[in-house]
Amino acid sequence: MKKYIFLLLVIPAIGFAQVKKTPVKAKKTVVAKKVVKTPLITKLTKPADGFLIDGTVGGYPDGTPVTLLNGNNGAPEGNAVVTKGKFSFTGQSMFPDFKVLTFTGGAPFITLFLDNSLVTVNAKKDQLESAVIKGSASHDDFTKFMGIYKPYEKLFMGEPVTDTLVKKNAEQAFAKFIQDNKESYITPLAVYRHYQLTESDSLLEADFNSLGVMPKNSPIGGIIAKQIADSKKNPIGKPLADFSQADTSGNQIRLSSFKGKYVLVDFWASWCRPCRMENPNVVNVYTKFKDKNFTVLGVSLDQAKPAWLDAIKMDGLTWTHVSDLKGWGNEVAHQFEIVSIPQNFLLDPQGNVIAKNLRGPALESKLASLIK
Repeated sequence: MKKYIFLLLVIPAIGFAQVKKTPVKAKKTVVAKKVVKTPLITKLTKPADGFLIDGTVGGYPDGTPVTLLNGNNGAPEGNAVVTKGKFSFTGQSMFPDFKVLTFTGGAPFITLFLDNSLVTVNAKKDQLESAVIKGSASHDDFTKFMGIYKPYEKLFMGEPVTDTLVKKNAEQAFAKFIQDNKESYITPLAVYRHYQLTESDSLLEADFNSLGVMPKNSPIGGIIAKQIADSKKNPIGKPLADFSQADTSGNQIRLSSFKGKYVLVDFWASWCRPCRMENPNVVNVYTKFKDKNFTVLGVSLDQAKPAWLDAIKMDGLTWTHVSDLKGWGNEVAHQFEIVSIPQNFLLDPQGNVIAKNLRGPALESKLASLIK
């Protein structure tokens, strides 16, 4: 199943990156109790410090497999089967978090925000998206959040925003949700949506700092905290430091030589599958805007020159490329503290960073708003 439940709602690109592997010292960690298959019994009992999902579903024959998935990464966390229209799961979670129930191993599915409660799920085969979920306070908050999100959904789909009043209303709606729900595990979602609208690193940090301790320390809170830390590196509104590396012919190319144009500095590698998947989007944007004062400078973390050159040709990357062929040891990558790829910086004609890590439609939308 696609790993996009939380990603679709919040950060579409965050789970699709090649990350530099660094050795870490072993340390003692607290791990949530693994979810196990629960036999169907006459009376279901919730664990004292855990959750119980008591499910009722119509339209599936006995023996239909049900899988509980981690909503952040798509990993299976438990298995059950439908018996007389019923199924159940028990387990324990350190934090309320996204979970997904899928039947027969594929879509459609049921999304829920699960905490350690007795949770009832009532659904029908042809209407899984309309399942009635009760018992989880966190899921109630999620339902409330989605009620605010849905009217403004198109603002997050990568399309250019032309109605400034709608955007302003959306900013106010998410700001109010944050103000009214500081202790909710759902509120980090609103914090990030608010950030997507305002594109303000300082406001992102202020919103996050206003949250309670538990939401901050949740898995989603950790993602937001990392976003804040990353925003302090090569910050938006500041110039990106100059650098020089050799192009495919061995000629030294300086970033500063592109001043006067909008430039996407794109970190990638031939061996990076997420990078190769994103390349068609970059090609599409380059084709649309290359004659409008825009270009791309690719910085490769390759080590083998033939593989680098083959990938450029195969993917149709007709812009300028540089690399020192040191892999993760690439000096420019070190300069900008790049520890995962793909990553990119969008620079204005003066060389200032105006956006970071734009993907697919978001990149096109940003350029369309800048270049007329």
